[in-house]
Amino acid sequence: MKLTYKDKDFLERLKKLLDEKDLAIDLKENGYKRFVLCQNYGDKVEKTFGMSRQGVRWRFHRIFNEAYVAAYEAILWVESNFGTELRQMAMEIAKERVELRKKAQKIEFFDASRRENGKSAPEASASQLTRDLPS
Repeated sequence: MKLTYKDKDFLERLKKLLDEKDLAIDLKENGYKRFVLCQNYGDKVEKTFGMSRQGVRWRFHRIFNEAYVAAYEAILWVESNFGTELRQMAMEIAKERVELRKKAQKIEFFDASRRENGKSAPEASASQLTRDLPS
């Protein structure tokens, strides 16, 4: 699962609140382990993130319990099958990709995975919008 620019913005705001000790991340264990946001968070969190507390919980769960943990699941699977010898090379590739993304952002390029050619979709004719009925 790839992270979006909204996720990046969320993480930057979350880091600020964590640094200010307004929020904390904890491991909860009741049946299965998962990350949770802790502390009493209300109006300040809603203002900081510009979304409801439920929206904050949803995005936090998606990033930390789905994307982050899934990345480690993949790493554990690959390393259990092929060993840890590839880890250093994978880290070099990942660091290079991050640097390339940063450079591309500085010169105002968009994410290469987005398909936008600047052309609008051709307008459908009326015959394409209706179903032919028997006469």
